[in-house]
Amino acid sequence: TGPTSWECLGNFLRITPRAEYFEDKYLSFSVVDQSGIAWELDEAMASQCGYTVTYSNWSNVEFRASALSCHSHIEKDVFTVTVQIKASHTPDMKNAVTHLKTVSCHYSPWSPRELVCASNYMEVSVRKKVPQTVKDFIQDEPEDWTLAFPEVKAGEASIWQIVFHQPEEKKAFLVSDAWSAGYGLNTTDTRVLLRVPYTAAQIQLVEDQGITFTAVRSSVFYKQRWMILMVDTAVACPVDGVDYTNKTIIWTVPKYIQPLSAGATSFKDVLVEVGVDLRKLSAKEMASRKYVLLNDLNALTMKIPIGAEGGYYKTSMSSGQHGAKYTINLFLEHQWEDNKWGLTKHTIIKEIETPFEQVEFAVTDYSNLSARLMNVTVGTFLPDVELVNLTIEGATVTVPKAVQHGYLTHEIRYANGSKAYVIQVPFNAPSIKKEYMRADMRAYTLNITLAFIIHPTSETFTVPVITVSTVKDAVLPSARGFCDERSLHLLITRGNVDQNWLPFISDWHLTPEAAQEYNYSLSDNGTHLAISVPFLSSHVNYEDFHASGLKASLHLTLKDGITLANKRDFSVSCRFSPSELIKCLSNGTVVVTAVKLVGIADMDTSQLVLRDRRCKPSLVTEKTATFKFNVNTCGTSRKFNSTTMTYENDVLYFRPGNDTLVYQLKFACSYVIKQTVGVRYESKKNPAPSIKSGFGSLALSLKLFKEKSYSDPYQELEYPVVKYLREALYFEVELLQPEDARLELNLDDCWATNSQSQDSLPQWPIIINGCENSEDSYRTVFHEVNYSPRVKFPQHLKRFEVRMFTFVQGTTLLEE
Repeated sequence: TGPTSWECLGNFLRITPRAEYFEDKYLSFSVVDQSGIAWELDEAMASQCGYTVTYSNWSNVEFRASALSCHSHIEKDVFTVTVQIKASHTPDMKNAVTHLKTVSCHYSPWSPRELVCASNYMEVSVRKKVPQTVKDFIQDEPEDWTLAFPEVKAGEASIWQIVFHQPEEKKAFLVSDAWSAGYGLNTTDTRVLLRVPYTAAQIQLVEDQGITFTAVRSSVFYKQRWMILMVDTAVACPVDGVDYTNKTIIWTVPKYIQPLSAGATSFKDVLVEVGVDLRKLSAKEMASRKYVLLNDLNALTMKIPIGAEGGYYKTSMSSGQHGAKYTINLFLEHQWEDNKWGLTKHTIIKEIETPFEQVEFAVTDYSNLSARLMNVTVGTFLPDVELVNLTIEGATVTVPKAVQHGYLTHEIRYANGSKAYVIQVPFNAPSIKKEYMRADMRAYTLNITLAFIIHPTSETFTVPVITVSTVKDAVLPSARGFCDERSLHLLITRGNVDQNWLPFISDWHLTPEAAQEYNYSLSDNGTHLAISVPFLSSHVNYEDFHASGLKASLHLTLKDGITLANKRDFSVSCRFSPSELIKCLSNGTVVVTAVKLVGIADMDTSQLVLRDRRCKPSLVTEKTATFKFNVNTCGTSRKFNSTTMTYENDVLYFRPGNDTLVYQLKFACSYVIKQTVGVRYESKKNPAPSIKSGFGSLALSLKLFKEKSYSDPYQELEYPVVKYLREALYFEVELLQPEDARLELNLDDCWATNSQSQDSLPQWPIIINGCENSEDSYRTVFHEVNYSPRVKFPQHLKRFEVRMFTFVQGTTLLEE
């Protein structure tokens, strides 16, 4: 237990910080010497002093120290290392927590020569031998050293020197110079050590059996008053030798390479052991993992199936593609005897990483239609991948903040260490696109981008997630059509799929501005779309014309607001009285309007004529032509009977070029021959005006308006209207027929009832003899009527305002 775990593995110490203590923290490592001074590790110091800090098995951190590392305390066969680990939540290491760990490891026996090939350095240690005295060497003068060993520089007594043997020259360094150049030199009571970083200048590349080695050939010298000690410190480590064939890693290491066997003539293998992560494996363990070790005469070969136990996959990116590499940290220890060194132990630590292999991941839709929840699983991923943010409708948010947009994410971990991410979002989230498909089907589309980070490299990649769920929940718009004397009306009830559908008549987009230009009525409150079009309009189709009337139809299409594809068609057809097309004025003027029928698509309304073809229309639109003429012109005929005189004519259309009659509209105006007309006169005495009672047919309308401006009446479908007590009601009474400017409308009595029957009881008078009811708590208010585009004869309208009330009997509310 504790923040770290440790293992003694031969001539190495491994310390591993535990994830539960150090996860998501920045770490720094220092080594504490025997004086208590902490030396913070960087790459240069680590390779010079025999330390390695590496990531293994995804995000786990390992610290490794050689038995002969710079700050090891060695007593007999025990080496002790003290490590200081600092952990902080920020890269500047502020407020860091310090952990100290001291570990002692036993290592024995030491071979006469031990070679180590670590990932960041090469190391050779040689057992000291009893020094040989140089014959006749009795002086201690600098020139005498030079005479005996020319490659040794003259220097102070008791100073080690190192000479590098290179093809072009031999180069000598004092210990201080070698240390400054990055080399590690050390001595114990029994051994001499040289450590070489792979970046050292004196490294040579040599080839043996087609495999490249980094090698350093060197000799270390030590002088005393009466002796010189020279030690061969050659070291070599394989650079390559790894092939990949049939999903198998093949690692080949030649034996007895020249830099390590110079001067030897006979060789004998003593022991070959292999392992993973510095742990040696038995033959049984290797067989269970399907590892193969081949020990040939000149080479050692290991075969490891890619993906085998002991290695691990790590996420990788290549040219923007997501993939993985298999990594295994192999360990090879070869011991042999030769006639120069005796026993040599060569330890090679080789981290092998296979080439990039693209990996596909699945986006699986597990949406719950009954719960109306989109549920998507994305994966699988390796443990070194973490979801960090989501891009929703162009906005990038972190995983915690995605909740505010309705997105819940959680992680699924599997037994093999891999994981997947689950994204959940309700169907009604604003970012979910809803689209009508067909019949009663709607498509819900989730379109987001997930961003991931790879630890510890901090590489990033994104995964687009697009899933579509089809649900039977579409409610299509419906419509009801009706007509009054002058207009066609469509009332469309919105569904749940047409929020972005636009109204079109043919290819004409019916906007509020366009409707106002043509004097159409268009209103949309979100739930209902109401359209009213006068029957004599350029967007109305005329299908046939009989004595019973003119059949007119209005066709409206709802189109997709983006693609403009047709989504829904509605129409209303009605017959209108022929009298709406003709006016017979008392002065003998006739105004007649002819319409273009759908069966004569190529008819040019400007080419319509009367019997006298010189009589052309005075007003032409795409679908109508209006003629205004006197009954005594344009070829008009007349007929008489005992009471009336009738004038008849025809509107005609001849096909251009062949004079074929293809359209004929007969019309007539009848005038009463004998008619009594009242003539108004004034006497000289100017008697008081009087009104004589009469009888006749009047067309009246009573409308309720929404505001005092009297611009927006309540439509039929808006009834019953809900109002609160004392809230104003705005009424308008209009004389519709006859349209005679000499007439004036006057209101005599007006009363309210508790039901639709005007004779029911109780009743309450609102207007009495043309005046407000004096007994009202809130009296009726009359409003002036002025000329406007809608009001041609102000004297034909009366407007008044009444406060909302209810009927009571005693203290009881009366309801119908």
